[in-house]
Amino acid sequence: MNPFQRVFFRLPLRLVLLGVLLAAVAAAGTAQAQQKDSFRIAWSIYVGWMPWGFGADSGIVDKWADKYDIDIEIVQINDYIESINLYTAGAFDGVSVTNMDALTIPAAGGVDSTALIVGDFSDGNDGLILKDTDRLEDVEGRNVHLVELSVSHYLLARALDSVGMTERDVRVVNTSDADIVGTFGSRDVDAVVTWNPQLGEIRARDDAHVVFDSSQIPGEVMDLMVVNTAVLEANPKLGKALTGAWYEIMDVMRGDDEAGRAARAAMGEAGGTDLAGYEAQLASTRMFYDAADAVDFVTGPEPEETMEKVRQFAFEHGLLGERAPSPDFVGIEFSDGSILGSPDNVRFRFNAEYMRMAADGEL
Repeated sequence: MNPFQRVFFRLPLRLVLLGVLLAAVAAAGTAQAQQKDSFRIAWSIYVGWMPWGFGADSGIVDKWADKYDIDIEIVQINDYIESINLYTAGAFDGVSVTNMDALTIPAAGGVDSTALIVGDFSDGNDGLILKDTDRLEDVEGRNVHLVELSVSHYLLARALDSVGMTERDVRVVNTSDADIVGTFGSRDVDAVVTWNPQLGEIRARDDAHVVFDSSQIPGEVMDLMVVNTAVLEANPKLGKALTGAWYEIMDVMRGDDEAGRAARAAMGEAGGTDLAGYEAQLASTRMFYDAADAVDFVTGPEPEETMEKVRQFAFEHGLLGERAPSPDFVGIEFSDGSILGSPDNVRFRFNAEYMRMAADGEL
């Protein structure tokens, strides 16, 4: 699996594994709610999550863990979906994840999860590419190759909606992210949706035109650090340490000095590229380097507006599970206490408390 993959379960696999995950969740739930002093956090390689690996390697995470007299192990998982599965099953206390996957995997599986840190959103990292035309409307009737039930699938739905079309106007062809670049090079393929770095490779072709990208739906593809809500409530020190570490890392990596360049170069190398390649990916990522900016975003209207679209997409594509009678099956709580969906089954929460502490210098 390409290390940059950010995809949902394939639907049959989701249904097979859901019962296993629910059983594991039930078994692990009691233990997770206890006070403890050792925690495990999973992350996978993607531009917006590389800071976690740098924070572990540089000692910044350990520094903040020591401040609160706890241990935090930051573990890289090469398979993104597996990292979410392991978190859902209770093997980790937190995981780097998109807002969509947080809803459709742990939350839909019964794990109450909190978006502790909203680190960034895709601002052009994901795009729809057509061959030999720069008109989005020309996608009508085409076979669109993408990773089915993924961020790419969601982006296609939003692109079609922007010009008054639906998925009935195209044919989705499930294609591995590892094959997507080669697929676009085929004579009979003229439409794909993908994300960086594959997006950059394809758009460099003379016949390729990005006709819709995530900069046109700003804030809808969020990259988060999500933690188990019960663990966070029993162990607020974890939230403080992770948030403090994150914003110290942000201060280092955004610098135009030698330390900042070295940090970005290290992140690029760890992600399979170099300084220039990593900075190109950052250019199409809206990083919230300042905690105050993240707080403004989380407490604004965007998260609720976005999650309304995401939950509708998830329900329509069966991503909330067979038990879900409607999009309301999973409750989503926002920083002001408002709830989308069932108030009796809230399993996904946006929490600005710890980011606000960072903004106010209270960590």
